[in-house]
Amino acid sequence: MTADTTRCRFRTAGGEDAPALAALGRKTFIETFGHLYRPDDLAAFLVSHEEERWREQLADDEFVVRIVEADGKAVAYAKLGPPSLPFEVSAPSIELRQFYVLRPWQGTSIARELMDWVLAEARQRGAEQLYLSVFVDNHRARRFYERHGFTFVAPYAFMVGNHADEDHIMRLDLNEAPEERR
Repeated sequence: MTADTTRCRFRTAGGEDAPALAALGRKTFIETFGHLYRPDDLAAFLVSHEEERWREQLADDEFVVRIVEADGKAVAYAKLGPPSLPFEVSAPSIELRQFYVLRPWQGTSIARELMDWVLAEARQRGAEQLYLSVFVDNHRARRFYERHGFTFVAPYAFMVGNHADEDHIMRLDLNEAPEERR
């Protein structure tokens, strides 16, 4: 059964969405990666998805989140924010901090539509470069980003509690990327 994207609503998230985004962030991370970690490491990482942290970021103009709802329930989101990864900034830059889609909604048009928004929003905010990090063994996500023109920059130790995963930092030059890729 494929998810029906005609029921989806895309919108900019606000402070009132903190509980839904916190729950969705935890659920998608556990759904995708939870089996890789010891319970204490996973619990330590999931603190980053507490409601209060979401409220703080949603109130900060440096961040913007696009939420996708189906039948009134959050099913995906993309979060842009200031660069935080260990890379040298050579032009005005922004970072795709999170790009999460619940499993039943993967393979639909949601990810493509969210990425279209990410690219447009990054440009609107004056960014010339868009960065992200992706787990080396998340092959589906890496292929998705590569299809959109992202290229490898450097390895990165992504911490989940005391466990270090190898991520790849990737960059997209927004001046060279088409407005929209399909």
